[in-house]
Amino acid sequence: MSELALDHDGRTYSPRNAYWLGRAAALAYEDEDAIRSEVANWGLSHCDVWSIEDTEAFLAANESSIVLAFRGTEPTDVDDWASDLQIKLVRGPAGRVHEGFQLALGYVWPRVHAAILKQRESGGRKNLWVTGHSLGAAIATLAVAKLRLEQQHPVDGLYTYGHPRTGDPDFAQAFDSNMGNRTYRVVNNNDVVPRVPPRKMGYSHVGEVVYFDSDGIRRDDMSWWDKLMDRIEGRIDDLLKPGTDGMKDHSMSNYLACLKRDLPAA
Repeated sequence: MSELALDHDGRTYSPRNAYWLGRAAALAYEDEDAIRSEVANWGLSHCDVWSIEDTEAFLAANESSIVLAFRGTEPTDVDDWASDLQIKLVRGPAGRVHEGFQLALGYVWPRVHAAILKQRESGGRKNLWVTGHSLGAAIATLAVAKLRLEQQHPVDGLYTYGHPRTGDPDFAQAFDSNMGNRTYRVVNNNDVVPRVPPRKMGYSHVGEVVYFDSDGIRRDDMSWWDKLMDRIEGRIDDLLKPGTDGMKDHSMSNYLACLKRDLPAA
């Protein structure tokens, strides 16, 4: 598959959409030339790329679709981790949200918002899909919250990967009442990032969780207990391998391997 192939009609989880938006989330880590070259290969003729105060994002579009992707956390980038660690809850589009994540979105939001409006004004009703991995997942969620909760602007779907908790229960409730059935939060087995910031600090998750087990298989029927046992099994299997299981499972390349395996047969 070389050209973007999104399911525009589906309002349930789509393995095809998860794969392509996962590729977009991964592409957000690349430099501007690589982003522009790849989205052109996908059949997206327009591309905007932003890098402002360590927040990076791109918007790519054609006559029918807009894809907005936010870059995630680079472990070697101290400024990215500093954003993650500004953990205080502050007023958001609804309820309260993570201060660092909201600041990160604020750096690029005026340009992102203007680009979305320009695309829709010039090309009519284009589908808008938003994605991100890690820090990028949290920023993507806040961008969708601003579009939906502040402006009632159409958003067709939000797919995130390794998504940290982004806001308090009031934020999560308001978000889910508006976008919950179009938001899919993909979690790879022992990925540690979806478990932070902790609930005891007043944080809650949004959207519907999509869980891949220790064998990289999507499991829609797992109980809380089964997921716990699967995570323990994943850690045991990983004991003699280099690196920590929680951070390896957070890697976007490992997410993409699961998503590609989950694609329906051609």
